[in-house]
Amino acid sequence: MKALILVGGFGTRLRPLTLSVPKPLVDFANKPMILHQIEALKAIGVTEVVLAINYQPEVMLNFLKEFEEKLGIKITCSQETEPLGTAGPLALARDKLIDGSGEPFFVLNSDVISEYPLKEMISFHKVHGGEASIMVTKVDEPSKYGVVVMEETTGRVERFVEKPKVFVGNKINAGIYLIDSSVLDRIELRPTSIEKEVFPNIAAANKLYAMVLPGFWMDIGQPKDYITGLRFYLDSLRKRSSAELASGSYFIGNVLVDESAVIGDGCLIGPDVAIGPLCVIESGVRLSRCSIMRGVRIKKHACVSNSIIGWHSTVGRWARLENMTILGEDVHFGDEVYSNGGVVLPHKEIKTSILKPEIVM
Repeated sequence: MKALILVGGFGTRLRPLTLSVPKPLVDFANKPMILHQIEALKAIGVTEVVLAINYQPEVMLNFLKEFEEKLGIKITCSQETEPLGTAGPLALARDKLIDGSGEPFFVLNSDVISEYPLKEMISFHKVHGGEASIMVTKVDEPSKYGVVVMEETTGRVERFVEKPKVFVGNKINAGIYLIDSSVLDRIELRPTSIEKEVFPNIAAANKLYAMVLPGFWMDIGQPKDYITGLRFYLDSLRKRSSAELASGSYFIGNVLVDESAVIGDGCLIGPDVAIGPLCVIESGVRLSRCSIMRGVRIKKHACVSNSIIGWHSTVGRWARLENMTILGEDVHFGDEVYSNGGVVLPHKEIKTSILKPEIVM
């Protein structure tokens, strides 16, 4: 089996982190976002992953080479010379996806994090016999999304309603698809949308089916959702594999700590924290709802909440960072300095407080 991951463009919503690496390589729960997907695909027998990309393919491929060997899965790129939307990349990668086996292939949006019930999706797809299966997830506020209207018993998709003003349902496209190769005949090589053009056509032919995603789901393409997604992911990890989470008197709730990280005395860490490789957390530090990436040093008695601290940054003593503060790579944040939602670009030194949410160039 093969899979296509829609990697897309610049990842502007996750800047300043994406000024250092392409978005799929930004760490989430201590590993690059895209690796969560590749590992899930490998686990159910996918042998080749194609990355549909229009930005920095060489950076992606160089980085993923080591995982290609480690996981034993082939990773290739299909590069767009112009943005092709969400369906055009399938037409562009047609020759990579069709191998004559007649097997369907997966398509995933690279921002989506979930428990990836891909095995169940294969069974669902075989049973209904349509041309394509999409995963849908239930949301509290469907009016912000495109809603999938489906037959509850069979899962057959009837229609799509974009940002409905009146209630038509609460299930939205979760960005995980299983598609027969015949669908490629419906897609032209031009900028086109799989959600707005291709799927409605398949639904009109009664050949599109939706499976309700069990477990959590989050599109982590922007900071607020990234932090919420981390909470969901760690909750799920607690149920699936609680031994991977940190335990001890310094930790409250779900905390993921890389084994190479060093944590000082008298810290209080959690809930919903990920601490990456080679981090140093000095004594008396308070961390909650935050992601601390590789090589970060947090000095004594600093307090970080609802924030993302980029690679190799330093947070000074008694500093306080909160309200979705994001430090890019290699930022040095001074002693006793405060940040209320500051977004700091890479390689900066911050010596004065940031009192309201703003971008520090």
